Amino acid sequence: MGDPRLESEEGLNEDDYKFVLLTKDGKIICRTQCLNPPAKVPQRWNLHEIVPRSRVKIPPDLPHCFLRPAAECLRDHTEWGRFLSHLQKRDTVGIAKFDFCEFYILPPVEAYNYSYARVAYRAETHIGQKHSESAEACQFKRQSLDPTETCGNSSSMSPSPDVNDFSARKDGHTQARGASSISEENGVPCVKFPQSIGDHHGCVPTGRCQPCAVKWDGPLERNYVRADPSYLQTLGQAHSGWIFGAIAELVDNSRDAKASRMDISIEIIYSKRAGKDIPMLSVIDDGHGMTHQEIVRMTCFGHKQPDADDLDRIGRFGVGFKTGVMRLGRDALVLTQTADSRSIAFLSQSLNEGKENLEIPIVSYCRKGQFMEVDINVQSEALAKYNLKAIKEFSPFDKYLIGEKAGLFREKLTGTQIYIWNLDEWGSNYCLDWTTGLTGRSSFHQGDILIRSRRVRSRPGQMSQKVPLDYSLRSYLEVIFSVPRMRIYIQGSLVKSRPLAKSLNNTCEATGIIMGKLVHLTLGRCQLEWEQANCGMFLYWHGRLIEAYKRVGGMVHNGDVGRGVIGVIDVTDLMDDVNGRVWVHNNKQGFQDCEPYALLEEWLGKKADEYWDKNFDTVLLKKGGFLYKPDHEWVQCDKCRKWRMLNSGFDSNNLPTEWFCYMEPFEGLCETPEQKVEHGVITVSAKRSRYGCKDVEDDATLTSEGDSDDNFIQTKKDSRQVFKRLRKGPSRACKKAV
Repeated sequence: MGDPRLESEEGLNEDDYKFVLLTKDGKIICRTQCLNPPAKVPQRWNLHEIVPRSRVKIPPDLPHCFLRPAAECLRDHTEWGRFLSHLQKRDTVGIAKFDFCEFYILPPVEAYNYSYARVAYRAETHIGQKHSESAEACQFKRQSLDPTETCGNSSSMSPSPDVNDFSARKDGHTQARGASSISEENGVPCVKFPQSIGDHHGCVPTGRCQPCAVKWDGPLERNYVRADPSYLQTLGQAHSGWIFGAIAELVDNSRDAKASRMDISIEIIYSKRAGKDIPMLSVIDDGHGMTHQEIVRMTCFGHKQPDADDLDRIGRFGVGFKTGVMRLGRDALVLTQTADSRSIAFLSQSLNEGKENLEIPIVSYCRKGQFMEVDINVQSEALAKYNLKAIKEFSPFDKYLIGEKAGLFREKLTGTQIYIWNLDEWGSNYCLDWTTGLTGRSSFHQGDILIRSRRVRSRPGQMSQKVPLDYSLRSYLEVIFSVPRMRIYIQGSLVKSRPLAKSLNNTCEATGIIMGKLVHLTLGRCQLEWEQANCGMFLYWHGRLIEAYKRVGGMVHNGDVGRGVIGVIDVTDLMDDVNGRVWVHNNKQGFQDCEPYALLEEWLGKKADEYWDKNFDTVLLKKGGFLYKPDHEWVQCDKCRKWRMLNSGFDSNNLPTEWFCYMEPFEGLCETPEQKVEHGVITVSAKRSRYGCKDVEDDATLTSEGDSDDNFIQTKKDSRQVFKRLRKGPSRACKKAV
């Protein structure tokens, strides 16, 4: 049975209860009142351990007291509920030990009844008088328990340091505001704290925490970092050089969530707050979703790197989501669902304008049968209502639109949806440009998201200004993964993945040892890149593209050297240090200046020059500008997402839009493992119809040394003449056609 005095404070005097600050590992849980307290009650209880009740022998005749929350903000109510829920679900006991007493916080008897906690305590009889005197000397006498009296007359009060310490640390710090001051009062340092405001947990200012004075005879509390709202804008600058790097962060998260499908689109919605139609970018996947704890971790600014190196996981630094969405727009809403929960998170610059501390509202629900209800184990209903109200006020989402978007989870129970609005601007318009596309199978009718400036990224030695990967999201996502598995749709149209290592002609393999680690390079000629006068290395890390068209060796000094030559290499082992350090920039758009990277550049330059010298000076030429397919043509099954090699005589143009393993020419099962080509094996495939430089009669086209068609072999003299022209640059007719 509970103590009747828990029902009301009426009739209680100052001796009937004491204020106690409950902490665990130095972190505040909640400010509480201890009712029916023993003679000596420490003002701060730090829980040394939480153990199962079966391991603690608590005699039934021990005296008891009670703890109930004396919260000053919604955050305290939430933490108190989570703490008692933890004790109740696991049947554990929280133990706070002192020299003169031990306190045992017992789990609640009734589930979800977290109004108070019963505490058994055991007094130590062997404590001497000396310790008793020292303990009494360390106590601070509270002069007033009325907050109005405390704040009204600061000269006549001397409240508990723990109480005011808690008020100041609601914002995650003690002195970070710069408004606190230290003065001398009767020879004792007096610390004055400014008024507290809500913190990033979504606390509502109550007005109870007013400036007050505290007599302090010990060291001040440690300084904890807080986040100013302007930090959100600073995060977006991580991708200031290339906005597609921000979208790539969201693609990485979907891949890590084991999503099989991802939709990226820009649609027009009406914003009540702006009073007009605005564009909104949506990124939707069908991955495993996030729980409340996982979405809180995602919205935190960085987290501990994983101890185990997962080759299939890209996320590592804990900042990708924040840097990505804040580069794309000012406001973002996340709607995620697992099999048993649903959460909404709101990362917004608009919401935090004029505030001194960053607030990120989160509302979480748990499944109860066929319905989703507010999860009171992780938040109170009041906090959930406050956060939901803030989301509706500062976003285009009302309860109907949220319900509509939640309905997208019906086909698959799990997934994550990200909506970004107030998109970044380019002059008087937006940085991103988008086309919806038309229905049909033609690639010219597909929708796309483009960078409005159409600028090409600067690379040493590059002269070509036709690099679609730099300004077309569709072109970028075609090659973003070395082994594509996830189906990606842009503006409703499927992106046809293009694994570069499987799309080359006249392919060769090269291996080497750099700093004791094996590296494997695939080199070849790409017809598309030859037409656009591009070349370079594509460097992947954990299967994700980090650098594209990186020129090495002679490519850096001559724009025509290496034209059409593409190298593909995965440098995961080389760039992951044995000590857990990663030599990759946190925006995943480049590598750090380190010894492994310098040695890799040197090795790549050597192999690229060797390949160019071998295939440039001795290659046989074909007459008439015939073009060639890659050494192997591949097609991806839309069900199992495995890649299947086509027969050399099969025309890939005859493939349907959606292809499955049981269809021609594979006619197999999805369970069949993927085919792999042995290193050094080259299959020369049939030539396809001519296109490109139509006005060139004797166009020089590289071909395999294994081709023995004598009708098209020219003399070495003619070959040298044509290649001399290529060294100086492509012909005028070719430039005109390109």
